[in-house]
Formats: sequence, structure tokens, C-alpha cells
Amino acid sequence: MIVLENVSKTFSGKKGDIEAVRNANIEVKTGEIHGVIGYSGAGKSTLIRCVNLLENPTSGRVIIGGEDLTSLSEQNLREKRKKIGMIFQGFNLLKTATVYDNIAIPLRLIGIQKKEVDDRVKKYLEIVGLADKVNAYPSQLSGGQKQRVAIARALAQEPELLLSDEATSALDPETTDSILELLLKINKELGITILLITHEMNVIQKICDYVYVMEQGSIIEQGTAIELFSNPQYPTTKKFLNTIAQRKLSSSLIQQLKLSGNVLRLTFLGESTGQPLLALVSQKFNVKPNILTANIIELKNGIVGNISIHLLGEQQDIAAALSYLEEHGVNVEELEG
Repeated sequence: MIVLENVSKTFSGKKGDIEAVRNANIEVKTGEIHGVIGYSGAGKSTLIRCVNLLENPTSGRVIIGGEDLTSLSEQNLREKRKKIGMIFQGFNLLKTATVYDNIAIPLRLIGIQKKEVDDRVKKYLEIVGLADKVNAYPSQLSGGQKQRVAIARALAQEPELLLSDEATSALDPETTDSILELLLKINKELGITILLITHEMNVIQKICDYVYVMEQGSIIEQGTAIELFSNPQYPTTKKFLNTIAQRKLSSSLIQQLKLSGNVLRLTFLGESTGQPLLALVSQKFNVKPNILTANIIELKNGIVGNISIHLLGEQQDIAAALSYLEEHGVNVEELEG
């Protein structure tokens, strides 16, 4: 569905050139939800705007449905964009227009007939759960409802691809969850491919199949959600994960608990999450695990369990215990901090 090949975007200014995106390579298959995560200034928004050529890449190719958008004429690009919906952090609703007209006006502008416009507005308001707000104005809606109108507006053009530019970052946690559930519903029931950008790890956790981590314009790490949550490689990825699962013990806590040596994090995947492996190693290898922190992260396509422990015992027994855990699918690493 989406292929970015060595896409770069450079902005020129009085103080010199700024490389916002550097040699980005992305492939999103039809029907999947992919997420791009990074801190402010990482290049996420520029990257996603390159997908529908709201920003023209300085170099590289953007291929949607087998067509290279960078090679299309303006007219053909406009036609291709009709199959690419986009939702934004700021909603971008017309304040003086009703909910109905906010969805209908873009359809009228591209020449959709009156009855078809009416059918689509009602259909997609029903899908986003706002059928009763058809005559309301944006000022009468909550933030979550405004975003639902924006999503209905994007869906009304019946796209094959939906781009989401920080669509939940202005919303409270409960409303964010409801919007994420709506995106999952849209993906599953309408079969729409979704590419989103975010700086919130819980967004990635709840709906993404695949993840790209951006830093200073480059994609520094990528993989399935389970791969990144269970075995992150780069400090930036680890920092993001620490926002939802403690991956680092403070030096003051280590000193307070008088911990030294064999402070470990155990990551459990799949079947290993349901087995009493810590109890078994305690029985088999004469070691004593002192549990410091524990959590289970539910992802879209699986579960990742994390346990931080201080493992006590003779070094040869500890080595045997850790080998046993790794043989049973547990990832073992020295805890940061």
C-alpha cells in the first residue's frame, strides 16, 4: 500500500539548510496499522506530509498502491489524494458550519451529487457515533467529538489510506482511548490502512502492528510492536518505553535497597507469560529472586511481561538459572540504573 524509498526532505532558510527527513524507508502493507514515534522535532510531521505530497520530498520516491506520486501530474495527484484521508491534531473544522456541512462541503467541492453526499454524511456520522450531532456546531462539541467529526470527514471521501498526524495528543486519556478504539474499528470493519505519527507510547501499544522510531530526521529503529516492546535497542526507544513500563531503577532506589550485582530485567513473551518460571528456577537452582517491579503490557497482537529482579545466589547457580530462563523464551538483560 505505502512504500517510501529513501525519502528525504530539506528546508532551506536564512541560517542554512535543515534536513527534516533523512533517507526514510517505510513499507506499510494493505490493512495494517503502522506508527511513527519520536520526540518533537524528530521529523514525524514532515514525514507523514510527504506521504500525500503536502510536502514534496527533496529526494526519494513515494509509492501508493503501486504508483509513484512524485512522478504524477498535478491533476493525477489530486485524483490520487482522494483515496488518502488525513486527520490532524487541531481538527480543522469550520466554526460557522454545522457538523453536517463540515463533512458535506469537501464532498460538494469534488463534485459528489447531493443524494450521495447526504448518504455519506449520515453513514460516517453513524460509524463515528455522532448521528445525533448532525446539526450541532463545533463550539457545542467536546474535543473528542470534534476529532470524531474530523475522522468522519476523512472517511466520507472513502479513502483506502488514512494518515493521522498526532490525532490524539490534544485529548485526555479517556478520550484518547475512545478515539483509538474507533481507529481500530475503522481498520477492521472498513479495511482501511492507517499510518499514524505520535509521541505517545500508549498509542503505539494499543493499535499498531509495526513501529518506526524517529530521531533527528532519521528512522533509527523499526520492528513489530512486540519486537520493540520486548527488546528495544536504542536509548530513545527505551526512554519511550519507560513512560509506560519502568525500565530503569533510580540510583537512589538502588542505594536504598542496597542492591549490588545481578539486578536484571526479565521479559516474557507468548507462552512464557503464563508459566511460573521464577518459582521453578528458585526450586531448581538454589537462587532467590527478589522482585522489584513487575508489569504486563497488552499490545494489539500479543502480551509482553516485564519483571525486574535482584537475583541472589552463587554465581554458577545464577548462570544456570538464567540459561534455563532463556531456553524457555525469556529475554534476560542487566537493568539500567
